[in-house]
Amino acid sequence: MGWAERLQRLRDDYAARDLDAFVVSTPANLTYLCGFVGTAGLLADVARRARLIVDGRYWAAARRGSEEGRLAAVDVVPVTDRYDATLAAVLRELGPARVGYEADHVTVATLRQWRGAAPGATWVPTESLIARRRMIKDASEIAALRRAGKALSEIARGLRLLVREGRTEREVARAIDEAIDRAGFSENAFPTIVASGPNSALPHARPTDRRLRAGDLVVLDFGGRLDGYCGDLTRTAAIGQVGADARRLFDAVREAQAAAIAAVRAGILSSGVDAAARQVLETRGLAEAFLHATGHGLGLDVHEAPRLAREDPDRATPLEAGMVCTIEPGAYVDGLGGVRLEDDVLVTAEGCEVLTDAPRDLLLV
Repeated sequence: MGWAERLQRLRDDYAARDLDAFVVSTPANLTYLCGFVGTAGLLADVARRARLIVDGRYWAAARRGSEEGRLAAVDVVPVTDRYDATLAAVLRELGPARVGYEADHVTVATLRQWRGAAPGATWVPTESLIARRRMIKDASEIAALRRAGKALSEIARGLRLLVREGRTEREVARAIDEAIDRAGFSENAFPTIVASGPNSALPHARPTDRRLRAGDLVVLDFGGRLDGYCGDLTRTAAIGQVGADARRLFDAVREAQAAAIAAVRAGILSSGVDAAARQVLETRGLAEAFLHATGHGLGLDVHEAPRLAREDPDRATPLEAGMVCTIEPGAYVDGLGGVRLEDDVLVTAEGCEVLTDAPRDLLLV
């Protein structure tokens, strides 16, 4: 699917809500709809013409990119004074109109500026209008996510060379970051997590100067952005021999992840995948140790819809073929440590394709 098709779907979606125009401000949605990547910009779709409004930092590059086909065929409009004033000038050709905006991204202050600059417009909030479309990946997006998953898996296969007794969490994280860079990723998808010993019982601990010690469990959670799309992978290591309780904790999480992956298929509710993992941990007496959702969507952002969590059925999302999600159950016990295993999967009609194929065994170093 190309940018023209994505813009047309946006027009169909906002027209169905009786809107005359739509303003996109979320950076990832700008990239999805027209290919623009930057820290500031607006896409105003007015009278079935898309205008990309950017300031002087991006205007020449955006215009050249659109002319050369690296961006969508949009009208690139330079900001002459302020973004709100330029947006108002673009909207004036419609006259009084109902203009949709992304309520989950636009701040109260920004909306006040837009209303002041374009008082003739009626500003209509929308939620997840584009995010719902982004959940189903097209062939080019799936190919990028496959490449990201494969490259992360190769890094995971080399973790044994990076994780060892005596190194600090920060040193291990730095080594993983260097591997991400060498693998061709443009950047980390999020700050790398290396959590050892007591820190492993904290699901989103940040690396510290603590040195890895014999008997530690070590949670290693890392990801990268490749061709604009994010991969996300977690493995758990053990420094030397760990106790029987730590081994049982790992075995329970591995069984929970396997159950969740087996549950993934088109038609199942997102909450059903979470329930498959949660049931295993509950039977192992670890219900209170599972402190987060089973997974989340992946794409241009590392956290996208759908959310695979414990929810009422009427709020859960039915999975559809083409969605890409993480499956990452974990268990965290104070005084013992924590375990998490995470893989990326592509939902298919019959089940799922696992995009990250690195071994899931406890990494003994």
